[in-house]
Parts: sequence; C-alpha cells; structure tokens
Amino acid sequence: MGIQIAPSILTADFARLADEAAAVSNADWLHVDVMDNHFVPNLTLGLPIVESLAKAASQPLDCHLMIEDPDRWAPGYVEAGASSVTFHAEACRAPIRTAREIRAKGARAALALKPATPIEPYEDILAEFDMILIMTVEPGFGGQKFLDVCVPKIRRTRDLIAKHGLDLWIEIDGGISTETIERCAEAGADVFVAGSAVYNADDPNTMVEKLRTLAADVTTH
Repeated sequence: MGIQIAPSILTADFARLADEAAAVSNADWLHVDVMDNHFVPNLTLGLPIVESLAKAASQPLDCHLMIEDPDRWAPGYVEAGASSVTFHAEACRAPIRTAREIRAKGARAALALKPATPIEPYEDILAEFDMILIMTVEPGFGGQKFLDVCVPKIRRTRDLIAKHGLDLWIEIDGGISTETIERCAEAGADVFVAGSAVYNADDPNTMVEKLRTLAADVTTH
C-alpha cells in the first residue's frame, strides 16, 4: 500500500458535487466530512447526500463522521455506499462493536482522534480497525492551520502498529498542503486528506499528483 490522497469535499462546491468529484479523478478516495452541529460546531451533510455521491463518484468514499452517537449511525453509512467509515473515539461508547458492524457490512473501519486525544489508551483495540485518523486541526471547519504538535503522535501511532505487527493505515486530516505533507509522511502517515490545498488549486488533479509525489519521495528515501 503506497501513499494515498483523499481530497475533502468540505471545500468543494456543494451545488456541484458530482463535478467536483470528477475534478479529482486521480484521487485514491473522496473524503466526506459528516458534521452534525453537536459534536462539532458545524453542519454539513448526511446519509442522503452520501448515497447520491456514491452513485456519482468514481472514487470510493471515505466518510469521516464528526457526529454524536456514531454507534447508532455509522453502519448506515456503509449501506449508503461508503467504502470506509471513520468515527471519533471521543464520541463513541462501543468502539469495538461499532467497528465490527462496519466491517461486517463490507467497509473499512477507522478510529479518529482529536489533536489532544492520545493514541495510547486505544493500543489494545488497534486490531479492530483498518485505519487510525489523526486530526491535525480541531475538527469542524476546513482551511485551518496545521498543528505541528500532532506530528509526534503520528510517530507513536506508527510505532504501536509496528509493535503489534498490524496492517493499519494512518490517515492525517487538517491543514495538509505541499508545506506540511512531507513531515507527516516522514512520521509514518500514508493516507492524506486535503481540502483547501486541492480544491483551491488551479488544477485539482495536478495538485493531487503533486501531494502524492511529495509524500512518496519522503517514504522511499
């Protein structure tokens, strides 16, 4: 598994989501931020939009649930067409059961951590997941500045994955750009969410390729 780029549609034009998905046709995933205005102070989209987007997009959907009660809602996003469903450790009451339900329905299950949430308390349940999402901004809004303080957590997470011999992806979300992607890749991340950097570029597809190349160059040297 090499470097993967997942453009976030949070920065895209919501009135033209099918076109915006097509604008990043060379992306590995399409990252979909689901926010409920409770867990985070923003409201974006939900199951009906995900269902429609899954039919229109050529890329698999990577749904990031920034919502309360993900135990109840997460499995429904697999049914709506998501290939990967991420829920937050801070909002989940039964992470193992929820992860197993997601996997049983045929999708990848991922656990997300806010910047201040350490990885260590979840060491014993890492094997229940396919991916760990480390937030490098406070969740809720796109276009925020990357938090360098999160880089050591990427390294510690990679070390824990290696310690247990697991095949887990580490995804980074928040402030990813040509200026920040290399340090995250060097620390052990392999899946990168980029919203503003991609959709504000003159050519989103070219930016996807540039980000992928920058990260790959660091990991192959």
